Amino acid sequence: MRNATVYTSAICPYCVAAKNFLRSKGIGYEEVRIDLDADRRREMLERSQRTSVPQIFFGDVHVGGFDDLVAAERSGALARILEDQA
Repeated sequence: MRNATVYTSAICPYCVAAKNFLRSKGIGYEEVRIDLDADRRREMLERSQRTSVPQIFFGDVHVGGFDDLVAAERSGALARILEDQA
């Protein structure tokens, strides 16, 4: 089951870190490469109002980038987001 959508590009070390973090927590994800698909890039911009990658969503909940993901884990917010998805 996919729990997250992660908008990424090929040359982004924070994207790699975010995907590794999610895997380490056993959280599934769909990777959306915005460097390969202009329509999906526009989708990311509309959803997040941000131009940087990664942009991480759990359903319609926008967590933000890698630093935001780690902060959500530390604060307990990530656990609450995942619980709400179940």
